[in-house]
Amino acid sequence: MEVSLQTYFSRAMIMAEFELRKLWHDQTQVWIRIIQPALWLLVFGEAFTKLKAIPTGNYTYLQFMTPGVLAQSVLFVAIFYGINVVWERDLGILNKLLSTPSPRSSIVIGKALAAGARGIFQAVAIVILALIIQVHLLFNPLYLLLVLIIVVLFGACFASLSMCLAAFFRTRDRVMGIGQALTMPLFFASNAIYPTSILPTWLKAVVIINPLSYVVDALRGLLVTNDLSKLPLDMLVIVFATVLMVILASWNFKRIIS
Repeated sequence: MEVSLQTYFSRAMIMAEFELRKLWHDQTQVWIRIIQPALWLLVFGEAFTKLKAIPTGNYTYLQFMTPGVLAQSVLFVAIFYGINVVWERDLGILNKLLSTPSPRSSIVIGKALAAGARGIFQAVAIVILALIIQVHLLFNPLYLLLVLIIVVLFGACFASLSMCLAAFFRTRDRVMGIGQALTMPLFFASNAIYPTSILPTWLKAVVIINPLSYVVDALRGLLVTNDLSKLPLDMLVIVFATVLMVILASWNFKRIIS
């Protein structure tokens, strides 16, 4: 059944609103998931700032790692989003959604956007915490708008990846396990907590193909260094990765209930 573009995106927005209502009624997930990034800043960041063991140029180590911790926080929220989809399948909600006239891709986009919006809450919390511990960040309004766009796209990208994984692994335990298996390698094999220049050659190659590296690079330029020379490339990679993951998740979405 063909639908107009306006109807298509209207249904995606309805789905996103439906997902965000869940967050409004149960905010404990947001507060619990702030604990880990808070520890990164308060313990790891403070300790390595004092040690001065990692070269970060004209910026303190806390300034350098804050964008990385912000990105990790959004990743942590998004990568487990597939668990919600499996839970909805077990309750029969997913069958009802797929029986509606809404295309599968509009359902995926709605859920992905909701995950990206959840990421905004995480990002705001990290920025507030950084300010409390006196990390100097840039607050250009245009830059902050770009930060929000990047957070939403990044959250949508990895939420779509998680939904795609849910279509194959099919149980909450398996999706949680694969999410945990992916989170730390993605985080450590990126430029989130150390500059790429100090890494061995083989790890530099991994950093280049890791989408998290481009997210961190963009956030660092917008929030810390004011160096936007790589921003066009960073945005291109983030948009491409998001579109690709949404397409893959939409293609495999019906497998979850089959």
